[in-house]
Amino acid sequence: MIIVKIGGSVFSDKGGEPENLDEKTVRQIARQVGEAYLRGEDFLIVHGGGSFGHPQARRYRIRDGLAECPEVKRIGFSETHRAMLRANDRIVKIFLDEGLPAFSVSTSSIFITRNGEVVHGDVEVIRKLIERRFIPVLFGDVSVDLAKGIDILSGDQIITYLARTLKPEKVIFLMDVDGIYDRNPREPGSRLLDELTGEEIEHLLESSEAAGVDVTGGIGNKLREALKIARYSEVWFVNGKVPERLLGAIKGGAIGTKIVWDPSR
Repeated sequence: MIIVKIGGSVFSDKGGEPENLDEKTVRQIARQVGEAYLRGEDFLIVHGGGSFGHPQARRYRIRDGLAECPEVKRIGFSETHRAMLRANDRIVKIFLDEGLPAFSVSTSSIFITRNGEVVHGDVEVIRKLIERRFIPVLFGDVSVDLAKGIDILSGDQIITYLARTLKPEKVIFLMDVDGIYDRNPREPGSRLLDELTGEEIEHLLESSEAAGVDVTGGIGNKLREALKIARYSEVWFVNGKVPERLLGAIKGGAIGTKIVWDPSR
């Protein structure tokens, strides 16, 4: 089984109009998944918020919890979830249009967090869906939080929990750049890193924090989660906007970055 994370910047323009969706990109992703699915591969899809959930989450300050202005926060919690359901519905429809049995799974209904970290996940339905050759489609979402009342649960954290529980063969993160770079990929002279070990990730993160900037261009949290995931699965970061890159990672020879776990660590 392969888990594919469709980053929010891949399927939408976060700086554009609210709830915009790049249907062309989602369709070519679905077709690559479909090619491998027809060869017998099982898939689980997780997508981010993009231009859908993020504006609502910021407006209502969901990350701050429920204590301040709870009446307003309850409305915002539901509004943020509804925005993510709209994104999920449009993505699932594209997969269905391509003849793939995508099935929406509402993340906030099966995960509970404490200070943003998953402490409970009822994944048996997901497991049974995969066994029956469905393609579950989850998403970054709001969550009931045991410490703060409510919080945001990112797609990356969901994948970490699922990797530990389901032990997929691969986890592939789709981005809007070619992979992980030695500095912000928008900077001149930045270099794509074909492979990263756990030690190299820690060094990259430490050097970033010491400099007071995120030299990886906002990818620090993804790398921290990738370190955890790599204990259980092969991990790739590839460009989801370029056709065939996902298929290359599925086959094991992509242009991108592969995370290599050192079992001696």
